[in-house]
Amino acid sequence: MSSRDADRQPDRDPGRQPGHDPGRPPTRRRPAQRLFAAVLPPPSAAAELRTAVAPLRTLPGAQDLRWTRPEDWHFTLAFYGEVPDEDVRPELEARLGRAAHRTEPFRLRVHGAGHFGGRALWAGAAGGLDALRLLAERADAAGRRSGVPLEEHRRFTPHLTLARSRAGAELRPFTEALAGFEGQGWEAGELSLVRSELPHSGVPGERPRYAVVRAWALGR
Repeated sequence: MSSRDADRQPDRDPGRQPGHDPGRPPTRRRPAQRLFAAVLPPPSAAAELRTAVAPLRTLPGAQDLRWTRPEDWHFTLAFYGEVPDEDVRPELEARLGRAAHRTEPFRLRVHGAGHFGGRALWAGAAGGLDALRLLAERADAAGRRSGVPLEEHRRFTPHLTLARSRAGAELRPFTEALAGFEGQGWEAGELSLVRSELPHSGVPGERPRYAVVRAWALGR
């Protein structure tokens, strides 16, 4: 290239992009967030269950389980995974709001216990399960119609996860100890969108953190 041709070339500032306004800071897309829809038990129900769970933590094998925090207990309705904040989340939130408004409040209570193989110990639910399942279906549909790539639809099993095991554990003694638990009823009146933050410290046994990013009252 001759010096004359070089003089005709536009400035090549690596920090500038076509259409960029040097007087305006570049916009940055916010990262995707790991989200799920849930119904949260009130503090009174969580405290009641916490008292019932305490003796389970003294059973043989309890020290090998990763016990969840009572403040993190929730009934997951739909798990969305990593949701692009700018592209999908506004549509997802709008649809979840409509799902909440179409669903009337209903009664729930924590009831009994169960387990998923040797991986997870949980407490179950009783009361308005038909309404809870309907809300779960609507939360799932809100994600799919918003473009969230969800897994194949599975049968909804309402549960509050109490403990997990990475290696697999014999959980039957724990479910038997909690099988007769019957909590006080409460009115489920909100649908929550929750953010899950996975631990990054590498500390063994560290658990994810949950934060409600938005909630909608049920009913009109």
